[in-house]
Formats: sequence, structure tokens, C-alpha cells
Amino acid sequence: MTLIDQILDIDQSVLLYLNNLGSPKWDPFWLFVTNKLSSIPLYVFLFYLMVKKINKKSVLYLVLSIGSMIVFTDQITNLFKHSFQRLRPCAQEGVLELIRQSDCWGYGFFSGHSSNSMAVAVFVILMLKTSHKPWIYFMILWSILVGYSRIYLGLHYPLDVLCGWAFGIISGTIFFTIFQKLQTRFVQLQ
Repeated sequence: MTLIDQILDIDQSVLLYLNNLGSPKWDPFWLFVTNKLSSIPLYVFLFYLMVKKINKKSVLYLVLSIGSMIVFTDQITNLFKHSFQRLRPCAQEGVLELIRQSDCWGYGFFSGHSSNSMAVAVFVILMLKTSHKPWIYFMILWSILVGYSRIYLGLHYPLDVLCGWAFGIISGTIFFTIFQKLQTRFVQLQ
């Protein structure tokens, strides 16, 4: 057995353990957390906090940076999914029979929910770190909950989620840096 096979076996074992900790009474909560639409009010509020922090003329750069980050993160995630072609646990024979919430299809490496939620979390943390410190902890918690919801629902392996978070950290940092450079250039042009 190769090292990669051993890692994938451990990944599957951890998934089965975590997924089977779930119970029907918690299912609605995790379905809410994983639903992309449930994050919209949070993200609108955070956008409002970020806009209050910057020069009103820089709002366009903020919108462009965040929009580009989301598109970039989502598309790179899809590129990885179609390149690696690792089936989601709920679509993989031999696994789907052992997990709760086993209705899905497609590839899962790496988790788009995890990468996008972490990219947004990192961007928000870097943007609000001096003015709204409590949101730093909340954004980390929110991203962890979104990632865990994917495991709880049997939609991703833990390694899918961990790699999604790692990529989200990179993406959020890159696009915050781009935003800062755009904003600095804008100020210099005035």
C-alpha cells in the first residue's frame, strides 16, 4: 500500500467517524450552514463594515477585488475537481452506504464551500483586523462550520475540506494584497 493510499484510507476513516457522529435533530442546522444563501446576510453586513472603513471612491476596488477573488477561487476549485476527479464520498460506492446524508454526485477535491468561505474570511480578517476584532474570530468560526458541514453531510472528505481551507487562505491573502495595491495606486493618482 502506497503512502497516498494510506492517507486516503485515514481520510475515509475520519470521514466515517465524523459523519456518523451526526443525528437527525442536527441535520437542519448543518443544512442551513452549508446553504450558500444562508451566508448572504452575513456577507452583506461585513461588506457594509468594510465600506465604512475605506474612502468611498475605493469601494469599486473593493467590489472588484472581492468579486475577482470569488470567481478565481471558485474556478481554481473546479479545475482541481476536474483534474483530480476524486469522487465525493456520497457518490463513491463502498462509502456512500456507510455515511449519513448520501445523496449527491460529482467530484469533491477540493471543497469549494471551504475554499470560498475561507477566502472571504481571510479577506475580511485582513480588512477589519484593527477596527472590528471580534469579527476575526467569528469569520474563522464561520469558515470552520461551513467546512465541517460538508463532512457532516457526507459531501466531502476531511482532506477535501482542509485543502479547500488552505487554498482559501492563499486566495484571500492574494486578493487582499491586490486590493491594497489598487487602493494605494488610487490614492497616489489623486
